[in-house]
Amino acid sequence: MDKNVSSNAPNKWKMPLFVFFKDARSVFKLDDLSKQIIGIAFPSALAVAADPIASLIDTAFIGRLGPVELAAAGVSIALFNQASRITIFPLVSITTSFVAEEDTIEKLNIIAAENKLKENVKLTEVIMLEDHMIQDIEKGTPRENTDTPKESLAGRGEETKEIKANNEDDGNSNTCKYSNVTTSTKSKEKVVKKKRHIASASTALIFGTFLGLFQAAVLIFAAKPLLSVMGVKHDSPMLAPALKYLKLRAFGAPAVLLSLAMQGIFRGFKDTTTPLYVIVSGYAINVALDPILIFKLKLGIRGAAISHVLSQYMMALTLLLMLMKKVYILPPRLKDLQIFRFLKNGGLLLLRVVAVTFCVTLAASLAARLGSIPMAAFQTCLQVWLTSSLLADGLAVAVQAILACSFAEKDYKKATSAATRTLQMGFILGMGLSLAAGFGLYFGAGIFSRNADVVRLIRIAIPFVAATQPINSLAFVFDGVNYGASDFAYSAISLVIVSMISIATEFLLYRSKHFIGIWIALTIYMTLRMLAGIWRMGTGTGPWRFLRENSMT
Repeated sequence: MDKNVSSNAPNKWKMPLFVFFKDARSVFKLDDLSKQIIGIAFPSALAVAADPIASLIDTAFIGRLGPVELAAAGVSIALFNQASRITIFPLVSITTSFVAEEDTIEKLNIIAAENKLKENVKLTEVIMLEDHMIQDIEKGTPRENTDTPKESLAGRGEETKEIKANNEDDGNSNTCKYSNVTTSTKSKEKVVKKKRHIASASTALIFGTFLGLFQAAVLIFAAKPLLSVMGVKHDSPMLAPALKYLKLRAFGAPAVLLSLAMQGIFRGFKDTTTPLYVIVSGYAINVALDPILIFKLKLGIRGAAISHVLSQYMMALTLLLMLMKKVYILPPRLKDLQIFRFLKNGGLLLLRVVAVTFCVTLAASLAARLGSIPMAAFQTCLQVWLTSSLLADGLAVAVQAILACSFAEKDYKKATSAATRTLQMGFILGMGLSLAAGFGLYFGAGIFSRNADVVRLIRIAIPFVAATQPINSLAFVFDGVNYGASDFAYSAISLVIVSMISIATEFLLYRSKHFIGIWIALTIYMTLRMLAGIWRMGTGTGPWRFLRENSMT
């Protein structure tokens, strides 16, 4: 007895840390799991990267106006992105998970209905055979080749009698024998073909509309104090162009939040292709309007903001029309809305997003305090840093949708395989992005600015921008893993702790290393984000406790 206890006791402390290397040789294998991940991730990655790419192109056009305008747009974009992430990421992440869960549960119900339908068909056939046998016996006609013996008829028990009794009560015996089958088939077709009521989709649209209006009001009426917090003081040459850009860009906030809420709904349905077509079309219009409004009509920095806003409203309207073909926009009853569920989990993610994005916003604010030249260089590097890193967010969307369905089905084997495979893909993607970002910035720095000092600072930041790509990719994918497992509480608390450490690091390194110190601090910040994700799954805690149980077997 003591021997068994001593041999089993250490297993309680085993951690499934090596789960991340599970089936690592299959990472390049194009099996069903990889096809499913890539099928969701690739369109989603392109859609997610479209906005930063459009901002990057805006930055290139604005850079032609001068370093002051470029720096002003950089501060405004950083502030707008901070305000948007506070509302967008909780809304989109929760919507994706909740819609995926509802969709999976509905499919499981359809499968159960199909099984019931098949059973009813079999029972109906038995009833018909039994009736024919009785009629033949009464007429004295012998039966030949009877495939259903009396034992099988008796084995149906009370269920057969109940269906027969229900049919006989109808009055028309031939019709009623098939009534259950016909009704079930028609109801199934209605479920599959007709629009559906998805409570979380309706709730997301309501939240997106109200949050967008609130964000627009805050950015418009509090633009000057918010820019002051970002380091743009009343005597700064950046203030006037930054106010123009930010206020005009703020008018697009309702469209931004509404369109992203709808993207979350489509992601929950594992449909990332439809939003991609709409987003690419919208930003193509944005890029086409930029030179016309900025240079041809001589609107300058205001033209860049106007083109962005017009494209956002076009995307929101198009997505709404497409979504209305799939689901009902309004629920049948107000009590069906998941207001409190959204508020509870959204509150956790809101805390997380505020803490996390504050680190990036603080970095931009510190760069602005160094002057327009360092801010212009920082803004360019930051856009490249986020644009390339956000490509990994496509993998995060894929693993979130797959995990939400797997946990709803209690298919933990698939959940583990999907998580590990996606993380391995994320690391490889990060390595490729590291090379692309490094060479791209080194040879393309002159595209973003003609100022020699700006170009010099951009090239100084290249090692940090490039080297952090694998770390960033894993950090983004771990976000999707946490959201797919509905591990919102851990995601919020862990990232608050990470942000507190990172904020202190940014201040310390900014004072001693200035521009370089900011990038060292951002590297530490992303590394801590990645380690927080590794800790949760690697220790087999929370929703991943089944990994520890498997390691003890």
